[in-house]
Amino acid sequence: MSETQRASTRFRALLASGTVVMPGAFNAMSARLVEAAGFSAVYISGAGVTNALTGFPDIALLTLTEMAQQARYITNAVTLPCIADADTGYGDTLNVARAVREFEDAGLAGVHIEDQVSPKRCGHLDGKQVVPAGEMAAKIAAAVKARRDPDFLLIARTDARSVTSLDDALDRAHLYLDAGADAIFPEALATREEFAEFARRVDAPLLANMTEFGKSPLLTVEELSTLGYRIVIFPMTQFRVMMRAAETALRELRETGTQQGFTDGMQTRTELYQLIDYPAWQRFDKEIADRFRDE
Repeated sequence: MSETQRASTRFRALLASGTVVMPGAFNAMSARLVEAAGFSAVYISGAGVTNALTGFPDIALLTLTEMAQQARYITNAVTLPCIADADTGYGDTLNVARAVREFEDAGLAGVHIEDQVSPKRCGHLDGKQVVPAGEMAAKIAAAVKARRDPDFLLIARTDARSVTSLDDALDRAHLYLDAGADAIFPEALATREEFAEFARRVDAPLLANMTEFGKSPLLTVEELSTLGYRIVIFPMTQFRVMMRAAETALRELRETGTQQGFTDGMQTRTELYQLIDYPAWQRFDKEIADRFRDE
């Protein structure tokens, strides 16, 4: 697959070849780790970016421009296609149209937009509300009309399962597909049987969210692929592991006054420089300096 192709085209090719596994990233460095680990695509978590960038909860406090800028940093740092969380589209139909253009310009392969009211809540917390299905369908239609790249993937997320019912979520999925969505993200399904039923009743690419400590069971990629899911995201896995490791290290540093006891668990300076390709920057600088040294 050529890296000169648009990210959206490359992601469509991945979808055609099987289930795409997408660990979540929240900045450029965490995205580089996903790429270095050998995954084929990156998911940009709205919760992860909000938590890491602002220290705020995932309740629609991040703006379109802030999220688009983070997406640009990430797409510039990796060669992998990236899909981002676009929350509720940052407003009504006109706002959704602008958001699609901004995220296309940021180099993404696609986004997902959800049918919660704004301000939204994390999809696995109680107290959510959903907008009327027709209102969300209009947002999807606006997104379709606004996109310039026909391969840019528009994923409609429905949070209806934990607000109204599974049947409502299924009805909404079909309506959103009729409005032009390319794929469906049923958030917070409660059992393996619900994942299976949703796949049986919705003939479209489906996204499964395997976030930890939420309402959904933690199924394996193989299980979800067998059920028919084409995208599996792990939005906060990397973030949560990093946060726990940092907590542990800081506690020991406070108690002992030295980091000597846990340097074996650190990424080394050499490994960091390899990840950010520091030698390439040094070579670039040297080539320019050598070129003009004698002039």
